Amino acid sequence: MAKKPASVKTQNMITDILVHIFLVIVACVWLIPFVWLVAHSFRAESTGLFTPGFFPTDFTLDNYIKLFTETDSMNFPRMFMNTFVISIFACLISTFFVLAVSYCLSRVKWKMRKPYMNMGMVINLFPGFMGMVAVYFLLKAMGLTEGPKLPLALVICYTSGAGTGFHIMKGYMDTIPKSLDEAAYLDGATKWQTFYKVTLPLCKPMIVYQVITSFMGPWMDFILAKVIVRAEAQYYTVSIGLYKMLEMEFVNNWFTRFCAGAVLVAIPISILFMITQKFYQEAMSGAVKG
Repeated sequence: MAKKPASVKTQNMITDILVHIFLVIVACVWLIPFVWLVAHSFRAESTGLFTPGFFPTDFTLDNYIKLFTETDSMNFPRMFMNTFVISIFACLISTFFVLAVSYCLSRVKWKMRKPYMNMGMVINLFPGFMGMVAVYFLLKAMGLTEGPKLPLALVICYTSGAGTGFHIMKGYMDTIPKSLDEAAYLDGATKWQTFYKVTLPLCKPMIVYQVITSFMGPWMDFILAKVIVRAEAQYYTVSIGLYKMLEMEFVNNWFTRFCAGAVLVAIPISILFMITQKFYQEAMSGAVKG
């Protein structure tokens, strides 16, 4: 193989350097709001929303402490727990629905299979919040819009349409050889046993993806939670609580605590990603070895 001329090597090196410089600049720009948010979550000055400089001059942990101790007007611990419980249940149910529907569409032949896939494709073209008024009145007719039934109503909203989000999971299952299913059937396995003993272990990377996305949806949702919960403060989620902190009557005293709350909201997602990434890497390494 002929060696590249020195001029071509130099040109490629210059191009790589410029690309890396550009990526570093983009990364720095992307990190600026996050760094600013974290810095102001430790800000000691009670100057409301605005400060003279980018970084505060005095730092303290009082904003995090007050967020969990001063709960008269804003009960952040309860909001955090409400959101965490709703997100956990919604994540588990949604992940199961997506896996089950994807398996049925990928491995099982039935009469309405193609019409269902077309229907799911069409439904996903429209954003979910378009039907939130109709969803609210349906929940109201079932008596789920008052009191302690509100978390159940939110779980139903976040999971009821999960089965239409099968496209990515089904596409991944289509790549798994069907000969594995046939071998399991010959060994006497049922469809359920084939599903959770053969197909699911081979879908670990996509299960990790589905778990993360199913958790992040309810955890970060604001519009649907605001419509369903309305003004019942004891059932607020963190997104509603953080929004309330920026209202005119609260923003001067609560802005630094809003920054602290925004930082805390990112922690569960980060922990979930770090835990599931291990399984994702193990699954991918096993797939490469296989």
